[in-house]
Amino acid sequence: MHRILSGSLSTEALTVPIQGLPERLAGCVVVQLSDFHFDGLRLSDALLARTLAQVEAINPDLIALTGDFVTDDPQPIYELARRIKHLPSRYGMVAVLGNHDIQRKGARQMVREALEQANVTVLWNEIATPFGNDFPVVGFADYWSKEFDPQVLAQIDPQVPRLVLSHNPDTAEQLASWRVDLQLSGHTHGGQVHIPGFGPGPLVWKRWRQRVPRWLRNRVPFLSDRCFHVVRHWEWAQGLHRVGNNWLYVNRGLGTYSPGRLFCPPELTVITLVRADAET
Repeated sequence: MHRILSGSLSTEALTVPIQGLPERLAGCVVVQLSDFHFDGLRLSDALLARTLAQVEAINPDLIALTGDFVTDDPQPIYELARRIKHLPSRYGMVAVLGNHDIQRKGARQMVREALEQANVTVLWNEIATPFGNDFPVVGFADYWSKEFDPQVLAQIDPQVPRLVLSHNPDTAEQLASWRVDLQLSGHTHGGQVHIPGFGPGPLVWKRWRQRVPRWLRNRVPFLSDRCFHVVRHWEWAQGLHRVGNNWLYVNRGLGTYSPGRLFCPPELTVITLVRADAET
């Protein structure tokens, strides 16, 4: 599947303005990777190698990993952790876990420990300060774990800008009442199918899927009820969005589920942070 249906890696570059970003961090480069699904089926060795080589060439200031490192069996996390361990980054690597990282008993602890042994800071409703106290990084528990807690943000002075990692972009709805200068998410795979001029496949099909009998649509990829359980806000399936006063960026991920990707290639994201007040 992964050799034929994934497509080539796409590197997406964008600039995001941050109000109150410390001057010393202006121009800081954050690389985001998401949804590896490293299981020998959904991500090819060639694509992973190409992605890691690209990260090495970029030599970012921070690497943000937004979950779903594995699919079902958590055991492959040890090999994945070994491969990412020596990626260069001035301020290190931070990560949150996705729904697939926690669905089996013991998986959450296994994935966390393997990543931490690879020098990745794993956050579960926690705050880290790789940049310093004046620009903290907040990482949330996976939305489906029922432990997602926006109140973590109450620990930060409202005047202080912050970067937020949250696997599921649906959390942006709850976080809209808080200061979130930039939220990085994954989970959706970009919809895996993108209809040029219309948007992510699930968002397009959502308009008429109810006309298809349930017994039939549940046998058709991307029409099934399960697909529409993945995320409510398919309009946020990929790219940069404004949610209230907050920025949300959703990475399309690296792994691929059947029946594959169409106009929706796997993604490595390169984000340059600039001072918003410097632009006005």
